[in-house]
Amino acid sequence: MLHMDTGREMRGGQYQVLFLMRALRERGIDQAIWARRDSPLERRAREEGFVAAKPSRVGFDLYHAHDARSHTHAAVRNLRPLVVARRVAFPVKRAFFSRWKYRRPDRFIAVSRYVAQRLTEAGVDSGRIRVVYDAAPEMPAASGSRVIAPATDDPRKGSALAQEAARLAGVDLRFSASLAADLPGARLLVYLSEEEGLGSAALVAQAAGVPVLASNVGGLAEAIEDRVTGRLVANDAAQLASVLREMLAADLSSMAVAARERWRRMFTIDRMADATLAVYRELLP
Repeated sequence: MLHMDTGREMRGGQYQVLFLMRALRERGIDQAIWARRDSPLERRAREEGFVAAKPSRVGFDLYHAHDARSHTHAAVRNLRPLVVARRVAFPVKRAFFSRWKYRRPDRFIAVSRYVAQRLTEAGVDSGRIRVVYDAAPEMPAASGSRVIAPATDDPRKGSALAQEAARLAGVDLRFSASLAADLPGARLLVYLSEEEGLGSAALVAQAAGVPVLASNVGGLAEAIEDRVTGRLVANDAAQLASVLREMLAADLSSMAVAARERWRRMFTIDRMADATLAVYRELLP
């Protein structure tokens, strides 16, 4: 099979491709990848022994497009059977070409029920949609005291709002460029966004047993169980500050345990790979 991804950076979606490819290799699946030449994903995949290939209508039994541009490439080339991953929460465009493009895939893998609903609202037949949650790798259990938030320059990700809420709460908030490195020293993750397909940072935090204070938007309500593995709050600085103070004044140990258990139950790489493979098998003889 051929995985297709055109991302320029190694972001959440590209890590999911790599997690999936590793797990499918363990299950005996022959795979190749088509990505931007010398992109971080292509380099990582080649370093791990995966073959880089060009899209072709011969030589592959199935195609999995992992982003919007690769979805377009696969649709135009009529690559079938075609599985398309949908990780973003914003609505599907209604222009003619977009409607045509979204009729081409045999299956959509939506990263959450919220994203699946967005697809059905755009006219995609629910029979072609499967929900498969993204995954996070196993992490060491956190035992720190820091309050951290993902470092990002995306204005939709709520960094300014997180800073304001932390200021109002009198809390030292640190922005992390590497959650894998910083989560072991954390007590709480603040993850704010205007809209979210699922929220991969929230999954990684729960794998480390770190409760999450998150925006009550999109798929984050599926990633986090409110008052069990974290808190879901409106994007209002005063409300966020109040909940932030409340959480830091409380014993979060039960939330930490529940967070790791939720990751084991719902967001492991093995679970994601098995569910994805089940979608593939629907399309293969």
